[in-house]
Amino acid sequence: MTEKTFATIAAAIFALVALLHLLRLVMGWSVVIDSWTVPMWVSWVGLVVAAGLSYCGARLAMRS
Repeated sequence: MTEKTFATIAAAIFALVALLHLLRLVMGWSVVIDSWTVPMWVSWVGLVVAAGLSYCGARLAMRS
């Protein structure tokens, strides 16, 4: 697997994760793990981190 292919796949996966976090925020979906309800701020952090990693992966894929 080349660096460009890896960066493209990683960027796509992180973009999907960012999209799911955004959908959770917009739609107001609740996430319950065991009996703990995950607060919405966790999705804000996840959105920023996943979107940033997707952006970096896309830039790396274009440069390679």
